[in-house]
Parts: sequence; structure tokens; C-alpha cells
Amino acid sequence: MNKIQSLILLILLFTSTKTIAQIKLPRLISDGMVLQRDAKTKVWGWAAPSEKVSLKFNNKQYSTTADKAGNWTILLPPQVAGGPHEMVFSASNAVTVKDILFGDVWICSGQSNMELPMARVSDKYAEIIAKADNPHIRQFEVQDKYNFKGPNKDLQAGQWISVNAKDIYKFSAVAYFFANDLYTKYKIPIGLINSALGGSPAEAWISKTALKSFPAQYQEAQKFKDDNLIAQIEESNRQVNNSWHTLLNQTDAGVKQKWSGAVLNDADWSQMNIPGYWADDKLGAVNGSVWFRKEVNVPKTLMGKPAKLLLGRIVDADSVFINGVFVGTTSYQYPPRKYPLQNNIIKEGKNIIAVRVISQSGKGGFVPDKPYKLVLGQDSLDLTGLWKYKLGAKMEPVPGQTTVRWKPTGLFNAMIAPLLNYSIKGVVWYQGESNTDNPGNYTNLMKTLIQDWRTRWNQGNFPFIMVQLANFMETSDKPTESNWATLRQAQLNTLAVPNTGLAVAIDAGEWNDIHPLNKQTIGKRLALQAMNLAYNDKKVIPSGPIFKSVKREDNKLIISFAHTGSGLVALGNKELKYFAISGEDKKFVWAKAEIKGNQVFVWQEGIANPVTVRYAWADNPEGANLYNTAQLPASPFEASIKSK
Repeated sequence: MNKIQSLILLILLFTSTKTIAQIKLPRLISDGMVLQRDAKTKVWGWAAPSEKVSLKFNNKQYSTTADKAGNWTILLPPQVAGGPHEMVFSASNAVTVKDILFGDVWICSGQSNMELPMARVSDKYAEIIAKADNPHIRQFEVQDKYNFKGPNKDLQAGQWISVNAKDIYKFSAVAYFFANDLYTKYKIPIGLINSALGGSPAEAWISKTALKSFPAQYQEAQKFKDDNLIAQIEESNRQVNNSWHTLLNQTDAGVKQKWSGAVLNDADWSQMNIPGYWADDKLGAVNGSVWFRKEVNVPKTLMGKPAKLLLGRIVDADSVFINGVFVGTTSYQYPPRKYPLQNNIIKEGKNIIAVRVISQSGKGGFVPDKPYKLVLGQDSLDLTGLWKYKLGAKMEPVPGQTTVRWKPTGLFNAMIAPLLNYSIKGVVWYQGESNTDNPGNYTNLMKTLIQDWRTRWNQGNFPFIMVQLANFMETSDKPTESNWATLRQAQLNTLAVPNTGLAVAIDAGEWNDIHPLNKQTIGKRLALQAMNLAYNDKKVIPSGPIFKSVKREDNKLIISFAHTGSGLVALGNKELKYFAISGEDKKFVWAKAEIKGNQVFVWQEGIANPVTVRYAWADNPEGANLYNTAQLPASPFEASIKSK
């Protein structure tokens, strides 16, 4: 019996050893992947220490031996664009990777405007989505993770998907439009590695070594190596949120008295115009919950049609009821409120819509200039105008909390480091909103980030193309200071780094939405930059006018630009707008501006010796209209003449 047990034990040990020894591939190297064409291709993975690993590809055999830690790498010679191909990896087991294309691989990174999927813009681009079918455009979405202790070797999840009727909704909208333009022109497969996270600042994407140039951020990163600290912060966040919402629900008269119901005597409720914020109404600036009700009459002719409720955007959270039936909820302010309705919800005649709005801090209410309507088939009923409302519960604002995943270097370690072995064509980057509180060091952060990534990918100065901040927030009728404008200038200054590009977006935003829907324009402008930088297409005008130099003649400042195309134009053949100048005192006034050839002359009669000029210097420079003949907008800028 002992001999049998010993034999079984040996078999188990042998089997266990063989299992451990089995070849393992990183998540990126999987079915449907796009590998970088015309470049040495590294494939890598793990096996048993000193185990021999072989690869069969295109009727050739490649082999290597794993090191003492089990790491192995095989380097393939450059391959032309095309496919599909198959790779068979063999060690003590065999792994087959199918449907491989060679093409151009782009890292798509930044924050939520890069992350935002086609699903969020499906109404705007319904026709494009309906026709989307291209197996040569593929995306790998990197799972949102952080790590402050060191770089991860692999990703925990993810797969390659291609553009089809089912998966198009998962693609980054900006990245899809970017890739589609490139594929349309060059017919080369495009692989998108979507590694972005909403709300993330630039410093979260920089490695520990490179972050040493920024002592404050570096020290903060060191603190978050402590798992206990992270656990304490996350537990504190949970307790704060749970306590706040528990108290709100316990004290909300609307919850207790069922103000969501179809039948309610709301004769004594106040009224306000929707959209709008109750802080601007007689209720004033309070946080907590406010209930809204509106009666909507639906004619018989609209009954039986597919129905959905559009409630624009609401700050911060909402729960929605129709005729006492719960139809949907959204927990934070940014997503558009689109609630599909079951067939039996809407009734002929009177219908009651009730909305519980929760404001955690700031101004609560309904964001203006968004769609508010009940859609019934091809028709709709307007929901703007007077709604009844009543305070459910008044609360103190939710205390400030710490978002761990945005802290320095955490996203680099978890979402960039595992990609560094994968050969790429370049990077497209849409980020900056989360650095507008401190725009002064953004240029240095981005210069560091770009150099850091290029060093670690070890592929030379690959193209790095940025999206400049879009226009956002309310307009101003006089020259003003602006953190958003300062950060746009910092992005412009980053062009001093070789082989970088900037997609200007000051005409593609929305004043009331930090996530503008016009992602096609952004994708197209990124593609123009890529055509110039990555594909050496010199026929392409990659950008609108970019400030080059300024000089003074008498009382006028004369500005020269790069990327003027066939000339400068004032869009709409109107007078140039949004130029401001100042003297040494930096007190800016609106200025007159005139195009002469490829230069702009700027002056104001009251300023005899102008020193500094600004263009489109505002959070939302609506009306800024300097373009080139390719209909591409000029970048905002600030420039001063050099003192003699």
C-alpha cells in the first residue's frame, strides 16, 4: 500500500510540475491581435525555468530557452501588412493563436474623453454604427487597474475585438474615428490598445523613475505603496457615502410619503423652469434631495409606439418614475439620461413623470441645452418648461474624498507597463481636464511622460499626438484669466518635443458638457496629424494655424504662424474675433485683428506699446474664428514680444 501511495504521489508531483511548466502567453498575445508591421516583432511569455520554447509561424520555426525565472522572448523579423496568420507556441504544451493581422498599432490613452465608447454617442452616429463592419480595425481594451508597488508584468483581463454590429459599441469613439480615417486612406489593418481611465491626471501615467522630477508627486506615490493606507481610505470613502445616503433616505419626506406615485396632491408644490438649477430659483443653494413632477398628456395617435424618456443630464443623481413605476436611475452627473420604456408604461391621456434628484455638492438640477422629451416612435413631446418641485431632504455637502486610482504612477504600473513589449506605431492622447487645477506644470509633466514612454518602449521617437482641451463652460464677454486656456497653452508648448502633434478642439466641445459628443471631428484631426507624422504624407495639412512668432511695428503686433495651408481665413468671412492685447501691465482688452497674407496684425488704439497678445484665451472661446483654408482652427495662444 505504501508503494502505491508513493507512486501516486510521484505522479501527482510530476503532473503538478508539468502544469506549472506549461507555456503561458500575455493577454495581448491572443486571438485576433494586430501586430506592428515593418518592425521587429517581439512575442513573449512564461514557461518553466530553462525550458525550451518554440514558435511555428509562416512555415518557419523559431526557438528560445526560458531564463531561470521562466521568462522567454522570441523576436520575429519585420512582416508586411496583412493576414490572417496563425502562431503555434510549444513547450510542454502547445498554444495556438489565430486570426492574427499585421498592421499599425496605436496606444489610445488619457482620461474619459478617450475612454468614452461609441455606445455613448450612438444617437449622434446611428447611421455610421448601423453600417460599421470592418474586421481590419480592432481594439484591445485594457482593464482599469492601478498598482503603486511596481510595474505589472501582464494584464488581468482583455481581448481583441473587431468592428462589427455587436462590438462597435465597445470601441473608444475617438479612437474608432481615428482608425477609420487611417484605414480608409491606407487600407492597412489598425490595432487600437485602449488604455484610458476617466478622471486620471497626467502624473498617474508616469513611471516611478521619471516621476522623481516632480518631488511632491513622487512622495505621494510612495505613500500609496501602503496597502493599509489604501484600505483605510477606501473604507472611509464607503462609510462617508453610506452614512450620507442612509441619512438622506431616512429623512427624505418624498421617500416616506411616496412622492413617486401617480396619485399625489402636489397643489402646494413650487414651480420652476426645466432645465435649470434650483440654486438659481427660490429654493436656493441646498444639497440633498429635491423631487420634481410633471404631467404629460399623450394623444391616442402616439400610443403603441416604442417609447423612451430623454432627461438631458442631471446633477448629480436621479431616480425616475412614470405613473408610479420606476423606469431608471443614474448615479452620477455625466452620462446622458436615456431611459427606454416598456410598452405598458405610457397611457393615453394624463401621465405623471416624477424625478428624485440628489445633489451631493455644488448646484443640483437639470443641465441646460440638452434634450428633455418623451420620444414616441418618430414623434416626441417636449418636457421643458414648468415642473413642480419640492425639497425632500436638506443635507450638508458630502465631505471630500480621496480617489486612490488617480494617484501618481499607479496607472503606468498597471495599464502601461504590461504593454511595453508590444511594438507600436505611436500614441494618441486625450487628457488634461484633470490637470486644469494646476496647469503651470503640465508642459513639464507631458514632456516627461512622452520621453518616459519612448524610453521604455525603446522604439525611438514614435509619434505622440495630443488632443487640446475642447471649449467648455460659459462664455465671457470680456478678456479673462482661465486655467483651461493656460493648460491649452501648456499643451501647445509640448510641441517643442520632437515628433509630436496637436489636434485643436476649441470648436468641437459643448459649453455644458465636459464629454462633448462630437468625437468624429476629434478622430479626424488626430488622423491628419498621424498622416503627417507617422505616414510621412506631406500632401496633408495636419493642423490649423500654430503660433510661430510675434513682433511689434509701431502700435501693432504682427503674428506669424505655421500650418497656414493656402492661407489664413476668418471663418464665415467675418471680422477676426477673440484677439486681446495688453501693455506691460498685463491688463488685457479686446483688440482689432486683420489678416495680411500669412500673418495677423493686432492692435487697439488705446495701447501705444502692446507687449502681449492672446488668442481664444478663455474656458470657452466661442466665436474664435481664425482658421486656415483647410478649415482647421488655429490653436489658442499667448505670446509676448522679447524685451530689447
